[in-house]
Amino acid sequence: MNKPNLTDVLLAQKQIRPYLLRTPLHSYPAVDDLIGARVFIKHENYQPTCAFKVRGGINLVSQLSPEERASGVIAASTGNHGQSVSYAARLFGVTARIVVPEGANPGKVASMRGMGAEVIFYGANFDEARLECERMAKDEGLRYIHSGDEPLLIAGVATLCLEMLEDQPDLEVILVPVGGGSGAAGACIVTRAISPGIRVIAVQSERSPAGHESWKQRRLVEAANLTLAEGLATGTAFSLPQSILWELLDEFVLVSDDEMLRAMVWMIERAHTLAEAAGAASLAAAYRMKEQLAGKRVGLVCSGGNTSLAQLKKALEA
Repeated sequence: MNKPNLTDVLLAQKQIRPYLLRTPLHSYPAVDDLIGARVFIKHENYQPTCAFKVRGGINLVSQLSPEERASGVIAASTGNHGQSVSYAARLFGVTARIVVPEGANPGKVASMRGMGAEVIFYGANFDEARLECERMAKDEGLRYIHSGDEPLLIAGVATLCLEMLEDQPDLEVILVPVGGGSGAAGACIVTRAISPGIRVIAVQSERSPAGHESWKQRRLVEAANLTLAEGLATGTAFSLPQSILWELLDEFVLVSDDEMLRAMVWMIERAHTLAEAAGAASLAAAYRMKEQLAGKRVGLVCSGGNTSLAQLKKALEA
């Protein structure tokens, strides 16, 4: 797999422009006060799928070969990647199957079905669903769309960081939630090409730290996968995003599930927006690092807003 570069990101921006509106980058005085910095939130929760991954889905599915379109696509997901693939498949007339864990977010499942995808339940977590998905892809000749190891997917999601720098070119730090790592990898590609002085900080749950541990050890490792944040819930690291992070990422931090739940409430109270736990992870990390970020211009990626009612209730009661 070739690592995407800025040219690939610019091409992706052109590819997805007819299908997606630009998402806003907003600043909120109450969030600035909380962190002690000038904070800009990139609202990927405003996407039609309420998550950033749709950028990559459209970029990839729009460029499938005629043979791949005819055979159909399959993906494994806890929800947001599956919605991305489902949305893009519907746009381009491609049959989609999504393999999800047994306990997948009901709202995300309903969304994928509403977009015309066949949803297949398998396993207790994402990693078990992924293995079943890979088996089905091989046995049935389907185009498997991996949630991280896809250059076109990474180039597509990198366009969100490109928009951030177009709107606020003087950002000093960008914090990005990490599950498989495509978003953080994309942010690294864009910032290093345009403004190398920007620090990119990846954020993951301490209860599902496979990406963090792989980045620290400079090798792919497996780890426990226990987080309640669906968008960060993977027990394995992915080779293409990690290879980019090993080379370009400045820092990688872990936050607790309780910190993300608290940040979800802050997003409602202080930014008047609904974020799922993964989408609030960057704010949780910024609060933990506020002494280090004091006085800086900070970009936070709100990666998604697809929280379940049960998780929202848990956050409000925490």
